[in-house]
Amino acid sequence: MSQMPLVIIPDDYQQATKQIQILYQNSDFEVVCLGALDRDPRAEELLSKADALILIRERTLIDEKFLSKTPNLKLISQTGKVAYNIDLQLCKQRGIAVVEGAGSPVAAAELAWLLIQSSIRRFVPSVEAMKKGQWQTELGDTVAGKTLGIIGYGKIGRLVAKYAQAFDMKVQVWGSTRAQEQARQEGLIVPSCREAFFQTSDVVTLHQRLVKETTGGITFADLTQMKSTAVFVNTARSGLVEARALEKALDLGTPGFAALDVFDIEPIWDNNHSLLKRDNVLCSPHIGYVTKSCYDIYFESAFKNVERYFCGDESHVINK
Repeated sequence: MSQMPLVIIPDDYQQATKQIQILYQNSDFEVVCLGALDRDPRAEELLSKADALILIRERTLIDEKFLSKTPNLKLISQTGKVAYNIDLQLCKQRGIAVVEGAGSPVAAAELAWLLIQSSIRRFVPSVEAMKKGQWQTELGDTVAGKTLGIIGYGKIGRLVAKYAQAFDMKVQVWGSTRAQEQARQEGLIVPSCREAFFQTSDVVTLHQRLVKETTGGITFADLTQMKSTAVFVNTARSGLVEARALEKALDLGTPGFAALDVFDIEPIWDNNHSLLKRDNVLCSPHIGYVTKSCYDIYFESAFKNVERYFCGDESHVINK
């Protein structure tokens, strides 16, 4: 390499990647992490010099507006699989190679399970009330004996199913033909119809990828089929749910509660956001994959892809 490539990691809100050693061990590369691009004063200057980007999942939207700020960009390395955030055709037209890496379903599955148990047990309100000098304000419940409905049965969905079975929940699955068939083969319940799935689930947890076919797939009609005691959990993507459908359904009391790790616009800086003001919603700041062990896996794979590319190996480029 004639000069040291500058690798930028945008939208690292926590500056967490500063702690990932593999990113800084190769002296042939200069790696710099940026905070939220609309807040970090260094963003414009560094992006103008960037030779490569390592993206943290779908946080950063790569479109015409973004690429106008990166005249030297040669490579985009996505942590995990490439999704809707990157305009692959536009990158190809600009001569920018795109590569994708590997990840782990464990962190996301564990967070989904944490939200499920916290919601059913009314854990967070109990803790917050205790901080205010109140004692035993909530009467939560156990998950044992209840029915967990999983929409989408890929790697994350299968792990959540195992957690639920370990806690003596009944598990049923809805989704694609493949998902339903896989669930049947593993001895899980597949209801006779979509309506029955929503009507009989005590918890519905969403684990589909956001693609054209799944966008807005969870509708107001689906949600209002749920029990007034049921919980809707979304740790996947906000766009999987029809716009405003969840808020309208919660207003009607079916489902009675929601736990969300994903939102239409992220990050949420406004503590007056409408979802944060609802007593029937538990919100977390899209931390499903944000763990040390998950980041180690993501960034080792993503950085190795950068090294391969600048050493002349382009066999892993997906937008040739």
